[in-house]
Amino acid sequence: MAVRAVVLPAVGAPLEITEIDLPEPGPGRVRVRLAAAGVCHSDLSLSDGTMRVPVPAVLGHEGAGTIVSVGEGVEHLAPGDRVILNWAPSCGDCHACSLGEVWLCANALAGTAEVYARTTDGTDLHPGLNVAAFAEETVVPASCALPLPDGIPLTDAALLGCAVLTGYGAVHHSARVRSGETVAVFGAGGVGLATLQAARIAGASTIVAVDVSPEKEELARAAGATEYVVASERTARDVRALTGGQGVDVAVECVGRAVTIRTAWESTRRGGRTTVVGIGGKDQQVTFNALELFHWGRTLSGCVYGNSDPAKDLPVLAGHVRAGRLDLSALVTERIGLADIPAAFDTMLAGKGGRALVVF
Repeated sequence: MAVRAVVLPAVGAPLEITEIDLPEPGPGRVRVRLAAAGVCHSDLSLSDGTMRVPVPAVLGHEGAGTIVSVGEGVEHLAPGDRVILNWAPSCGDCHACSLGEVWLCANALAGTAEVYARTTDGTDLHPGLNVAAFAEETVVPASCALPLPDGIPLTDAALLGCAVLTGYGAVHHSARVRSGETVAVFGAGGVGLATLQAARIAGASTIVAVDVSPEKEELARAAGATEYVVASERTARDVRALTGGQGVDVAVECVGRAVTIRTAWESTRRGGRTTVVGIGGKDQQVTFNALELFHWGRTLSGCVYGNSDPAKDLPVLAGHVRAGRLDLSALVTERIGLADIPAAFDTMLAGKGGRALVVF
């Protein structure tokens, strides 16, 4: 069956909106009709080669939809079920999974090497990050489709698949923010806005949002920021000034640039925690001297997918949504169609993008 999709023909090549031939689901797989998909900076990182996956590929890893059909052996899902796509399913067998660190599963992205569909001229296509959500429909392993808890709008639920799990997990699992602590969030895109909401949910006192764009202040404050700093060479000093000269207890970097990581580190108090969520390229080198590592006693940690276990965390997030503590619609800066995705990529490249939501 032919469906429309966004294809990345090669690394660095322009995206193509085209029809692809999508097969019916085989054993252990399900077919999903997409309701919405988020345009995430990680998709841009795939297209420019920062993150390497086999190409040609259909991008899109943050989505939600409805099961259309299921393959042999799938018993926990049925046609009509509403699901969230999980781009990093854990295998349950590797060393990380045995430790309970499912976000570090060694086999989570094994599916990207598979051929899941073909162009109309017969060219093999890979699912960019397992789920190929930039398409009207997709076929995924059943482990990549998680039941959507009741009471969550299907369209907005797409954001739970990446931005919200990452931002919430960065605060609650990685940095472990405690009530009354101070937090700075660097980058007010989709993940950053989710992180701000998560810091508010955690009970942080002062929440500082930092971004290069003055226009994002209103969005950031609506998400929970109590202070807003426009990024400059004075950023670390400005953040420290807002916290009695000490620096914040926790800084969360959502950009993935060396200068931002370094600034987040310098904005953190002595003994504080800096969590890096942003995905940067190999050329982004961050340096520290041995004396400052000793003197400041700070903790610097990476954070993959919010250090989350989607199967356990989604019901918790759904509870926050239903209670009004987490506003998914507030993370969306624009709602677009499938054909508008290339333009959304251009906006992200210009540093002006938030979370565009593709509505099918």
